[in-house]
Amino acid sequence: MDLLTGTYECKVDAKGRLMMPAAIKKQLAPILQEGFVLRRSVFQKCLELYPMTEWQALMKKMNALNKFKKKNNDFIRRFTAGAKIVEVDINGRLLVPKDLTVFANISKNIVVASAINIIEIWDKDLYEQAIDDAAIDFADLAEEVMGQDDDGHGIS
Repeated sequence: MDLLTGTYECKVDAKGRLMMPAAIKKQLAPILQEGFVLRRSVFQKCLELYPMTEWQALMKKMNALNKFKKKNNDFIRRFTAGAKIVEVDINGRLLVPKDLTVFANISKNIVVASAINIIEIWDKDLYEQAIDDAAIDFADLAEEVMGQDDDGHGIS
């Protein structure tokens, strides 16, 4: 799958359906029929939409964990808690299950944001707050994560 790009504002209707932004739908066109998995984010109050192939690759990695270690079992259980298989319907809408809507505090206005190989779905106000909060230390974070040049792992 190609890497996803873009951040878009859209709305959720009264039934919990969101119209996928045209630009995202176009990027996902080759895999729309395969379906997706929607789950809670680990670090933020948002949802993560995994194309099925990405989800299956991740599950293969998790399946390699030793399930006779309690921390592995606990991690798997918590990581997959609330995960749902979802589809984009013929009209380009995605139904967000109620329990996931509650978890992410999703109201009417949302943000659909690419995160390399998955899509994040945010309540608009929470997204703006997360971006604003991250802006304070983003320069330091960018330097730490991406600016390493002495070990060959930075971008520049």
